[in-house]
Amino acid sequence: MERPATPATDDVRRVLHQAIQRLGLSARAHDAILRVARTIAHLGSADSVENRHVAEAIQYRCLDRRPAYG
Repeated sequence: MERPATPATDDVRRVLHQAIQRLGLSARAHDAILRVARTIAHLGSADSVENRHVAEAIQYRCLDRRPAYG
């Protein structure tokens, strides 16, 4: 099943860049977060990526970076 490209607005890109800088993430992490945000938007049948999609993708990334306890 082919997925259409879900565009991200300038506002969404600005929020993403701010999060990348604050969290000290790499360019690779930026691309991964944007990919996940696009997937979230697509699954929600959104016409474009919104800030809430980016925020959710960043949360998943932060969960992935937490140290394992135990």
